[in-house]
Amino acid sequence: MNKQVFVWFLRAVLLTAPSSMVMAQEEPKFSWHGYIAQGLTQSIDSDFITEDNNITGELSEVGINGHYRLNSNLSVAGQVVYLDAGNRFEKGTRLDYLFVDWTIPDVAGWQAQVHIGRFKNTHWLYSVTRDVPQTRDTTVLPQSIYFDGFRDIALGSDGLQAKFKKYSTDNIWEVNWSYGRSPLNDAQRDFFLGDDAQGKIEQDFVHQASAFWQPATMAWRVGLSWLESDFGYTAAQEDNRLDGGANIRRFMFSMQYFSEKWQFSSELVRELQEYNGLFAPDYVDRITGEGGFVQFRYLFNNRFSGLIGYDTYVNNSNDPNGEDLEISTGGLVPSYFGYMDTVTVGARWDISPGWRLQAEHHWVDGAARVVSLLDPSIRDHSQEHWRMWSVQLMYWF
Repeated sequence: MNKQVFVWFLRAVLLTAPSSMVMAQEEPKFSWHGYIAQGLTQSIDSDFITEDNNITGELSEVGINGHYRLNSNLSVAGQVVYLDAGNRFEKGTRLDYLFVDWTIPDVAGWQAQVHIGRFKNTHWLYSVTRDVPQTRDTTVLPQSIYFDGFRDIALGSDGLQAKFKKYSTDNIWEVNWSYGRSPLNDAQRDFFLGDDAQGKIEQDFVHQASAFWQPATMAWRVGLSWLESDFGYTAAQEDNRLDGGANIRRFMFSMQYFSEKWQFSSELVRELQEYNGLFAPDYVDRITGEGGFVQFRYLFNNRFSGLIGYDTYVNNSNDPNGEDLEISTGGLVPSYFGYMDTVTVGARWDISPGWRLQAEHHWVDGAARVVSLLDPSIRDHSQEHWRMWSVQLMYWF
């Protein structure tokens, strides 16, 4: 277990000990759930999931989550998962979240929750559920927003989060705020800076806020979110990179609509990126990435549904076709690594309670999310037009 998370957990237990003693004669309220998902997958003409166009069983997800209620206002929640998803993110076991949840019944008419520890990101449509396979519309979420290379960073952070909700006759308002940081592994460092980087990368902080509105019917959900994060890099003694850092600011618009037979969801993103040092002592670069997705799901009946979606992203809004990227790198980075457009078709079959079979196929133009732009063999990682598909069986309890 991450040392910092353990410290958060220990402090929370000590702070809540008096309340727990009062309840010593009451039965502890503990619940737990889990899931197992296994499938087949392939990326064709790209190394995004598999290499050499191989069909693989590297589509495994196993998770156990628990919730322990200390008293009417305090509880502890956590989840441990094992993931194997090919090249999409690092294989292995990780602690997705472990936090103390303090519920405040009323603050000027608002219901409030405070999370301390490794909390989950609640600021985007699917960020709070992307770790549970049966809650996702597709196995591979739209990469413009839910980039798999940064799955562990985007899922949550170690720190503090506050959530506020207000219910009225006509409206439901939700306001979220969080501040923390996430540990970064070597795979995430390599995507930032390429395989040549040998030093240590850290997230100094991530600061987020969001606000959502729903009518009382709950048919719509519309929201805005903001993120700012700083990253620092300390070069190794022998390194092709220099000390430096990056600042990321992200602005998003989110929308969902639910009806009896169909569902619609969409998110748009604008991401301001600034890099200092890293490649030369006085190196400074500023670019703006843009993208978003739209998805429609149609419910044929209570067991079968189909999905169609479109997702798009450009690394630099001033170079949407990647032509300047190719020229500036002397042709080493093909222009199609500057953007990525994806059309998705999927289907879902709820076999019985707790069992689901889900399949999807993606047709992709461009490769902006496949590999680091700094990878010396970037051309070998993807062709301009490529595909990926998956079939996954899920069981949850």
